[in-house]
Amino acid sequence: MKRFLKYLLIGLLVVVLIVVGYLIYLFTAYYRVPDNQKLTINNSRQADVQVDKNYRAMTYNIGYGSYPPSYTFFMDGGKKSIADSKQSVVDNINGVIKTTKEVDPEFAFYQEVDEHGKRSRNVNEQKQISSSLEHEYGSVFGQNYDSPYLFFPVTKPIGKAKSGLLALSKAKMEHSKRYSLPIDIDINKFFDLDRAFTVTISPVANGKKMILIDVHLSAYTKSAKVQNAQLKKMFNVMEDEYKKGNYVMVGGDYNHDTLGDSPKVFHTANQHLTWNKPFPKDKIPAGFHMPMGSLREDAVPSARNLNEPYKKGKSFVTMIDGFIISDNIQVKDVKVKDTSFAYSDHNPLVMNFKLAK
Repeated sequence: MKRFLKYLLIGLLVVVLIVVGYLIYLFTAYYRVPDNQKLTINNSRQADVQVDKNYRAMTYNIGYGSYPPSYTFFMDGGKKSIADSKQSVVDNINGVIKTTKEVDPEFAFYQEVDEHGKRSRNVNEQKQISSSLEHEYGSVFGQNYDSPYLFFPVTKPIGKAKSGLLALSKAKMEHSKRYSLPIDIDINKFFDLDRAFTVTISPVANGKKMILIDVHLSAYTKSAKVQNAQLKKMFNVMEDEYKKGNYVMVGGDYNHDTLGDSPKVFHTANQHLTWNKPFPKDKIPAGFHMPMGSLREDAVPSARNLNEPYKKGKSFVTMIDGFIISDNIQVKDVKVKDTSFAYSDHNPLVMNFKLAK
């Protein structure tokens, strides 16, 4: 009996040391990407943006190529933590590229683009997208995070991931910068990871600038203070550029219900999740708005819950993606490109617009 207790205590001690050692690693390895970071522009085109010319923009959260319709994610109540296979990730990213070619936007904003990560089978998605479209687009990549190895769930850890925001443009891109967003400072920072937005500046033929902002706000934070602080920082940058007389466009995944009443529009239960609260449109700065077009009438969702495989008409769906624009941008229409969530847990949003004289 004494020998059994001795071995039991030794075993418990080993477990405690492993847990403590991992926690020390987790907090030591964690770091935030520096704020106000200048980004590298690749393969920039030469054309200035024209006034009173029809253009198209697309925003698309690609779910790091790991979410086909059959996929469920453990943090949303599903089962999986990493992509089904490397080939599945490659195929999904090829689907994203195919969709981009079909939409043919002049400006494209992507979120959740992995450069490497266990969750996405170490496929360099940024390179796959940029190189496939380099004959038409310049590109800029802003890193969200390079997370330490996350040992959860224990049976199949999600591991490390380096991921970010990718913006493509058929117009000239002069400058680009990454801004860090406020995040949780407690243990939740390891679950929701780092957040940021990128600001890319393109010249307009009338001497002004077009400001392209790519953003992905926090999904799993329960803190209204953090959510409000993230919006405030982005809004401040938007206002500063608008006051200069520039044209400002934000495309992204806001992790808020952009319709405000998505359960009514999509005939779903009113699930209270951390990422589907109504977007606080009353806080959008003066001179800006979130164009809705016929999104409510069309009733095509931009995102689905990953608690179960996707089944049209049965799964929980919502609208959390979209654009925010300054009022010197005239919008013709905004629609969701219905891919039936074939390549991601999101569908892309597409906006046709022109810059006012």
